[in-house]
Amino acid sequence: MTRRRLALGTFLVLSAGLATGCAGGGDGAGDTAADGGGAAAKPLIGVDYPRSDTDFWNSYISYVPKFADEQQSELKTTNSQNDIAKLTANVQSLMSQGVKGVVMAPQDTAAVAPTLQQLEAKKIPAVLVDTRPDTGNAFMVVRADNRAYGEKACKFLGEKLSGKGKVVMLEGDLASINGRDRTEAFNECMKANYPGITVFGEATNWDGALASQKLQTRLTANPDIKGVYMESSFALAGTLQLLKQRDLLVPPDDPKHVFVISNDGIPEELKDIAAGNIDATVSQPADLYAKYALMYAKAAIEGKTFQPGATDHDSTIIQVRPGLLEDQLSAPLVTADGGTYGGVPSVKHDDKSLWGNNLG
Repeated sequence: MTRRRLALGTFLVLSAGLATGCAGGGDGAGDTAADGGGAAAKPLIGVDYPRSDTDFWNSYISYVPKFADEQQSELKTTNSQNDIAKLTANVQSLMSQGVKGVVMAPQDTAAVAPTLQQLEAKKIPAVLVDTRPDTGNAFMVVRADNRAYGEKACKFLGEKLSGKGKVVMLEGDLASINGRDRTEAFNECMKANYPGITVFGEATNWDGALASQKLQTRLTANPDIKGVYMESSFALAGTLQLLKQRDLLVPPDDPKHVFVISNDGIPEELKDIAAGNIDATVSQPADLYAKYALMYAKAAIEGKTFQPGATDHDSTIIQVRPGLLEDQLSAPLVTADGGTYGGVPSVKHDDKSLWGNNLG
């Protein structure tokens, strides 16, 4: 196949002198018809929002129409509310409405396989955001390296605790690749680098109330716990309330301080880092998830293809398995001081490059 560069400047990568970022795969005849003035019609993209009960996903939802407008795409949207049955029905509805591509973020990464098969049979490209399907094909997965989330959290807490003590990990849903990646990487990193730290893993199913309940039980049994890793900001409010009730919500230089690191990078987390309530987060790029998911969906409709390699937007495309590529976007560690922890550099909480500092 003859390779060519993307005309829209999305990205081109060079690896050992070979173009690896993208390759032309046709013009997508019938998908981008021209009107009498020569202007291309906007492709119709279906987007299923996974949920609207967290600040992170509400931020993502706000970015989608903005980037659709910028990229000259039309949208049909649904919300599956963290329910795989609703996701299946929503995708079928979008297909019946004539969408040419589908963007979705299935929270149950095993049960989405039949939906992917339906889309593939209809030759409708699927782009997955944030999560990777356990089986099945998609045009592209847009997410960050979730194992790196767990490793960054591990090294931050490991250094802050000088390699000793007890920490609680409030896990996400282990039916999700994200929950598994973050949990496994955190545990493996602690075992390899900080064997003097005891980790109490608590499965919470991304449920804030359940996370608070389990943290309370763990703190009662182990009042000497000195660190908490929340795999998402879903647990933020409950964790801070519980620490305050126990008179543990104190400045970082107080001996009673419990070091807390989260994942997401929502504005509230950044404010809490500034206030000394929590100590760090990993900024999951809600804005870039929307931007590049829509970009890939449009590219798929236009017949373009991509290959593994570095991109021009500070990420790397990897091949997960035949039939599935993943663009792993940058997700920096965010701290109060912008220091380096266990070899991991961080950015300060007030850095203007963080999407959480650029809302509203």
